[in-house]
Amino acid sequence: MASPERNRNDRLFPGARGVGYALVLVVCLLTVIPLAYMISLSLQSDGEILAGNPVLWPAHPHFDNYQRLFDQVPYARFFVNSIVMAGTITVAHLILDPLAGYAFAKFSFPFKRTLFIAVLATLMVPFFVRMIPVYVLFSQLGWLNSYQGLVVPFLCDAYGIFLMRQFLAALPDELIDAGRADGAGELRIFFRIILPQAKPALAVLALFTFVFQWNNFLWPLLATSTTDMRTMPVGLTMFNQEFFTQWNLTAAGAVVLFVPTAVLFFFTQRYLVRGVALTGLK
Repeated sequence: MASPERNRNDRLFPGARGVGYALVLVVCLLTVIPLAYMISLSLQSDGEILAGNPVLWPAHPHFDNYQRLFDQVPYARFFVNSIVMAGTITVAHLILDPLAGYAFAKFSFPFKRTLFIAVLATLMVPFFVRMIPVYVLFSQLGWLNSYQGLVVPFLCDAYGIFLMRQFLAALPDELIDAGRADGAGELRIFFRIILPQAKPALAVLALFTFVFQWNNFLWPLLATSTTDMRTMPVGLTMFNQEFFTQWNLTAAGAVVLFVPTAVLFFFTQRYLVRGVALTGLK
């Protein structure tokens, strides 16, 4: 049954609902069509691509393009490197960011406000500005072209701390007091009482962190120098040759790159909507 508020809006703005549905449909099409064309491109032959006629579905799909993808470059190795990099950073964020956010939300200590402002101030300095000093430091440490070189710069960031602090500050202090009254230590209270309450925020943090690092291109390109340490986004550039770009294999690699993020979204979307609402993300 339609609500009285909706009925009143329909009377004041007749046809507004239809316009809204049409706009949603247009936005959905604009979002889905590039993905559909990427899948189509991944199934086209070299001749169809060179013909220059865009088709949404090729007449003779070449599913063997995906086999060629793994035959021509070590894409399985790139996949493992991306999993190690994005997975390690995501796990680190799920441990370190809630701990820091919990401290800022529920504890009092000297210079707390100043430290929190200092953490937030790092958001004003993009990684592109810090990239060269980090590169020089890692070069001196001998960490370039290694997993620690890929992972360490992104283990913790101000955005995750701020997100978790905002969510945990809304939790009642009585939960913590009850845990202390039962004799639980601070870490036990955090892991057994606080973290289970923060599943929506953790889902948002995990999804955003994993997707960003999964698609990270610039730092892996700069920090690695051998083929066996490349990640999937960097590996896609190997199909770009001097006189010819294998767009079908590039698109096939992009489809493989897209699948893990789609699976992660499928499993976290239930918490994602709630987390976005509770943390006030826009």
